[in-house]
Amino acid sequence: MVMRRIVLIGLLGIATLHCAAQVQWRARWIGTERCQSLPNTWLAYRKEAVLDAVPDTLVACIAADSKYWLWVNGQPVVFEGGLKRGPMPAAVYYDRVDIAPYLKAGRNTIAVLVWHFGKNGFSHVNSGTAALFFQATGEGVEILSDGSWQCALYDAWQTAEGAGPDYRLPESNLRFDARLEMVGWNQPDYRGKGFEPCLVVASPDRSPAGLLVERPIPLWKDSGLRDYVRVERRGDTLHCRLPYNAQVTPYLEVNAPAGKVIGMQTDHYRVGSTPNIRAEYVTREGVQQHESLGWMNGEEMLYIVPEGVEVLDVKYRETGYDAQLSGRFACDDTLLNELWLRAARTLYLTMRDTYMDCPDRERAQWLGDETIELGEAFYALSPSSWKLADKGIREVMGWQRADGTLYGPVPTGNFFKELPLQMLAFVGWYGFYTQYFFSGDSTFVPLVYDGLHRYLHEVWQTDADGFPLPRAGEWDWGDWGRNIDMGLLTTCWYSLALRAEQRFARMLGREQDARTDSLLMDRMERGFDRRYWTGTAFRSPGYEGQDDDRAQAMAVLAQLATADKYGAVCAVLDSQQHASPYMEKYVLEALFRMGETQRAIERMRRRYAHMIGDYPDCTTLFEYWALGGGGSANHAWTGGPLTLLSQWVCGIRPTAPGFRTFEVCPQLGPLTQASATVDTRYGPICVDLRREGDSVRVELDVPPGTVAEVPLTEGVGPCRRLEGGRHRLTINARPL
Repeated sequence: MVMRRIVLIGLLGIATLHCAAQVQWRARWIGTERCQSLPNTWLAYRKEAVLDAVPDTLVACIAADSKYWLWVNGQPVVFEGGLKRGPMPAAVYYDRVDIAPYLKAGRNTIAVLVWHFGKNGFSHVNSGTAALFFQATGEGVEILSDGSWQCALYDAWQTAEGAGPDYRLPESNLRFDARLEMVGWNQPDYRGKGFEPCLVVASPDRSPAGLLVERPIPLWKDSGLRDYVRVERRGDTLHCRLPYNAQVTPYLEVNAPAGKVIGMQTDHYRVGSTPNIRAEYVTREGVQQHESLGWMNGEEMLYIVPEGVEVLDVKYRETGYDAQLSGRFACDDTLLNELWLRAARTLYLTMRDTYMDCPDRERAQWLGDETIELGEAFYALSPSSWKLADKGIREVMGWQRADGTLYGPVPTGNFFKELPLQMLAFVGWYGFYTQYFFSGDSTFVPLVYDGLHRYLHEVWQTDADGFPLPRAGEWDWGDWGRNIDMGLLTTCWYSLALRAEQRFARMLGREQDARTDSLLMDRMERGFDRRYWTGTAFRSPGYEGQDDDRAQAMAVLAQLATADKYGAVCAVLDSQQHASPYMEKYVLEALFRMGETQRAIERMRRRYAHMIGDYPDCTTLFEYWALGGGGSANHAWTGGPLTLLSQWVCGIRPTAPGFRTFEVCPQLGPLTQASATVDTRYGPICVDLRREGDSVRVELDVPPGTVAEVPLTEGVGPCRRLEGGRHRLTINARPL
C-alpha cells in the first residue's frame, strides 16, 4: 500500500510537470482482435455518428500508438496526427482537434488510419499495443471510441523487403500493395468488406498506453501536394528536385499492370552511418494514385520505375513544425549570408515531434544539440517555435531517474545513457536559462526546479575547492574529435549550470539555494587560475593533449577566464582548431565576447569555407566539417553561427526577459554592412547597419511596448534608450 501511494504521488508530480489536463475520460482504447501489434501495423477505423445539430465547436481528443490520419465526411482533417510516445515513461500525448467545421446535421462518417510503429527507438516508446483513443463531447454530442466503432487490419500497408532503417528509428520502411487496397474506405459511402466491431483494449490513463498528456505543440504545417522544381529521368529513375532539403511524403499517379514495384527514396537515403527511410508501391491494374505516408528528407526524391509502368504525375507534400522562418540576416559577405540561410534551413529540418540531432539517421532529441537549436530558434523562427524547447525541457525532467540522474535522448525506448556534459549544457545557461530569458516564459521553472537542484547538488559532487568531481555517466562525451580537455570542460559547464540555477532560485525565493550556488561559483573563480592556468593556456592537471580550443572558449564563457588572459586565449584559438561543429559555436562566441570580432569572423569563414563553398547544391549543414565518416548531412548543432551573426555582429540581445528591453550593440568587425530581423513576442526587431567612415549608421525598428539600448560607440560604452517606433541614428565606429 505504501509503495502504491509513492508511485501515485510520483505520477501526479510528473503529470503536473506536463500540465496534464484534468479531463473526464469516457472513451476507451480500441483495436481489433485480428491485430498482433507487430512492427509496422496499420489499422483503419470507421464510426457513424448521427447529430441533431452541429455545435459551434466540437473538440476531439485523439491519441494513437503511434500516428494517425483523420477524415470527417470524406474530408481530410489531420495529416499525421499524434506525437511519438514518451512525455514521460508510460505516457502518451493526445491531440485536440476541432472537428465541428467538418460535421453536418444527420449522419456523419469519421475515419481514422493508425500507423503502429511497434518498436522502440531513440525518440519513441512502444506501448506494445496498436490502438486508437477518440473522445469528442459537447452540448448534446458525445462521440467516444468504444465497441461501436468498426476496425480493419489494413493489409495493403506492409514492410518493404531488404535492409531496414537505422535501429535508432521506430519507423519502418513502407510497402503499399495496391492489389489489397480498400479503395474509398474513408468515404461516407464505403460498403466494402474487412471491417468488424472494435475490441476495447484498455481504459484511459492505464497500461498499455499510460497517462494521457495534452500535445504541447501545434499540428503540422501542411503544404498540400506540390510540383517538384525539376524532374529528370536517368535510366529507370526519376530524379525530382525539391526546392530545399525538406520533410516530405512522395505522391505518384501511374498507369500500370498489376504487380509492378516502384521504389521511393531520397538522395539522402544513405547519407550517414546506416540507411534511412524508403518506400515501395506495388501496382494494381490501371490508372492509380498513391501517397506514401512515412516522411523522408532530402534535396531530391527518387522514383525507381520498372519497365511497363507509365508515370502520369509525381508530386510531394511538405509537412513540418508550424513555425515561420521569420528571422533574417544579411551582410556584405556572401559566404556568411549563405551560412546563415543554410543554418536556418537545417534548424527547421531538425524540428518535428521533438528537436532532433538529424532527420536522416536518428530523429532523436540529443540534448547538447537541442541546447544550440533552441538558441538559434529565437533568431530564425517565429515565436510558435519556442514551444518545442519547452516540451523538451519538460520531457527531460519527466524522465529523471529515481537516483536523480538525467539522460538523453528522451523519449526513448532503447537508449538510457547519461552524457554528463550534454546534460549540464542543457539544464544550464545555454539551455534552460536561455529558453526562459529569451522567451519571457517562466512557467516551466517552478515545475523543473527541484529536479534540477537535485541533479546539480546530489548527483554532482564537488571537492574541497568547489570544483565538480568528474562523472563519466554512461558515456563520457565532450565533443567529436581529439584533444578534448574533459576536466576543464566539466568545470566550465558546471559553473554555467550553477549560474542558471542561481537565477531560478532567486526567482522562486529559494535564497539558501542561491547562496549555495554563489558560494560554489566564487570558490571556483578564486581557485581557477591556480588549478588550470599554465602561463600560456588553461589545462587540466594530468591532461596531455594539445591545448584545447573548446576548453579555452568555455573558460571565457563561464566568466572564469579574466580579461588579462584574453591575449593568451586568442593565441590558442588562432593556432588550434580541434572543435567539431558542435563546440565551434562556443569557440566563436568566446571570440565575440572578448571583443575579437575580426578574429571571430575570419575563423568562421575559414572553418565553414569547405562546407559552404564545396557543396553548392546542399541547402543544409553537416554533422562534421565534411560529408562522410558516418556523419549526417543535416545537423542543426552546426548552425551556431546563425545565432552569433544576429546576436553579436548585429548585436541584438535581450536585457530583460522576452526582449521587453534589449540592446543593439553591433560588432561589424571587417564588415561594412549588416542587417537582421528578430521576431519577438512584442513584434519584430529590425536593424540595418552601415559603416560610413568613422561612424556606423543605424536604422532600428523597436516593437511597441519595448525599449532598445544602443551604445554611443560600436560594441562598448554608455547607451541611449529608444522606445517603440523607427529610429535613425549614428554611433562611433570602433577601429579595426
